[in-house]
Amino acid sequence: MAIVKMQKLSVCANKKHRKAILEALQSMGAMEIHTEDIVSDDALQRMDTTNAIASFEKTAVSFDRSLKIIDSVTKEKSKGGLFAGMDEIKKSDYDSVVADREDLVKEANEVVSLEKEKTEALGTIQKDENQKLSLNPWLSLDVPMNFEGTQTTDAFIGTVPGSIDEETLYAKATENIEEPAVSTEILAQSPDATAVFVISHKKISDKVSENLRNIGFSRPAQVSSYVPKTGVEMLDGDIVDQKTRIQQIDEKIAGYAKEKERFRIASDYFRSRAEKYKVLGTIPQSEHVFFLEGWVTAPSAPKITKLLTEKFDAVVSEEEKQEGETEPVVLSNNKFASNVEGVLESYGLPQHGKIDPTFIMSIFYVFFFGMMLSDAGYGLVMTVVCCIVLAKHKNMADGMKKFLRLFAWCGVSTMFWGAMYGGFFGNAIDTIATTFFGYKGPDIVKPIWFNPLNNPMKLLLYCMLFGLIHLYTGLAIKGIQMLKDHDFVGFFSDIVAWFMFLVGIIFLLLPTSLFEGIAGTEFNFPAFVHPLAKWMTIIGMIIILLMSGRGNKNWAIRIALGAYDIYGITSWLSDVLSYSRLLALGLATGVIANVVNMMGSMAGGGVGGAILFIVVFILGHILNILINALGAYVHTNRLQYVEFFGKFYDGGGIKFKPFKAANKYTEIKEEM
Repeated sequence: MAIVKMQKLSVCANKKHRKAILEALQSMGAMEIHTEDIVSDDALQRMDTTNAIASFEKTAVSFDRSLKIIDSVTKEKSKGGLFAGMDEIKKSDYDSVVADREDLVKEANEVVSLEKEKTEALGTIQKDENQKLSLNPWLSLDVPMNFEGTQTTDAFIGTVPGSIDEETLYAKATENIEEPAVSTEILAQSPDATAVFVISHKKISDKVSENLRNIGFSRPAQVSSYVPKTGVEMLDGDIVDQKTRIQQIDEKIAGYAKEKERFRIASDYFRSRAEKYKVLGTIPQSEHVFFLEGWVTAPSAPKITKLLTEKFDAVVSEEEKQEGETEPVVLSNNKFASNVEGVLESYGLPQHGKIDPTFIMSIFYVFFFGMMLSDAGYGLVMTVVCCIVLAKHKNMADGMKKFLRLFAWCGVSTMFWGAMYGGFFGNAIDTIATTFFGYKGPDIVKPIWFNPLNNPMKLLLYCMLFGLIHLYTGLAIKGIQMLKDHDFVGFFSDIVAWFMFLVGIIFLLLPTSLFEGIAGTEFNFPAFVHPLAKWMTIIGMIIILLMSGRGNKNWAIRIALGAYDIYGITSWLSDVLSYSRLLALGLATGVIANVVNMMGSMAGGGVGGAILFIVVFILGHILNILINALGAYVHTNRLQYVEFFGKFYDGGGIKFKPFKAANKYTEIKEEM
């Protein structure tokens, strides 16, 4: 409804108070600090706070990590999620954490260190498992893997490619040897390789080695001094030891669960300190004083000034906005309208001196959303779900809270339009009565207004009417802005003339057979309306033709620009037709809902039919409400952003970003 007036403050204070002043401003969260425009000279310096910032951020991350580690061990869901907000804490709890912060840092580092030990143990288990897997082909071997033979024999332990039987292996190993003294054994086989154990007399071992190489024999990459079966037993024992170690580590980590709340507070404390030092590093300061500037809301300026002057003996002065400087924007709306501030912010905030369209947009937003979803049952579900979530998660983020409130109101609007159109989960009540109770009478649920499925052209006409009201409102806001800017010529030529032109055309077209056919009714206006509409159209066209290009002194170019502006009536036509999406989405919701009910009733009555109906009803309507609620959200935004804002809104405002605590988990109940 309005943009809060901003005030720029300049602060000069004793250097010894700079940290305390920043902490006070940070706790209040009411000042957007700017130091880049402060004129400095050689006597003013800026602190290098890079190392301090990095240290604080690293410590905050350490607490965050330790919290995740504890949650993973205790199987507790971490703080966060879509609807999660910050926990409220007492000032005394915060002060206790600040006092014990060094001990808490050690505890958090201990948790991280324990996690590293656990990771090492898990890595050892994986390594042992891999070694066990590599020993599987050699389990039938009853000598160590590094066995090379005896005084009179040489041993060959390794693999050959592919699958080979023992006869072939023996034949290949003893090839071209007259008196073979060789023993061969197949240890394990697979399609890719065969594990073999070959023993030969030393006199012929060189030839046996050559024969084995010819068939691709290779020794294992890693060999051990123990029998493979013994090695597996040793690895199994080590795996058990590592799992025991992991269990002990988990018990130690779980012991820190009682400190989670203090860890969260500490994380926020160090994160906020990092933010404070970021600002501290930008403040120009001399040997004895420091300076800072920033924007505050005008209502809060006296309070901030009083605090800084009385508590810190600072010099605070109100500064005028410099040329080319843009003050940040804070919106002030009632509880209903504030719910759509996020929608407006997504497009762009208004600039100071311009009109804040939030309140007017909120009415149209809820109105159009309900027309598009247009089912009382769906609206009831939306409202109930949003209210339950809001009641259950009272500390959720302000943005999410506004979003849910907006959708709760959209649910109310959807219930209204559902009642007007006669839709409650489509025609569910009539379908249930007919299918399961043998009802043969007239429709039980009747529309208060009319059923758009039976008369879509009538609804189309009303959609265009509502669209015109929406667009005219946008044009009227532009006119109000021109009057505020004392642009009376622009108001007359760009607003009044267009209203005359457009209203005149509408009253000329309504009595025609085309529009009467669409509306299904005759428009019988008094006799004076037609000539009045004609003259309004002509006068409006003439004013637009002569005045639209008033910034150009060349009359030929001026009239050409005016003619081009009149051609803009086609954009008005396309804008009005855009509101047919109110009809399209409303019909889509109703048709799909009725089809779901029809599919559910195909099995008829009885227990089996009831079960099928319940399953189809639940799944079908959940899918329908999700798809069409998303469609209503997207297209309602489009009607605001493209059609409505296109008539008057520029945006370009900069959001107010006060210097405040960078809290992620907690917020203090009372002011620090």
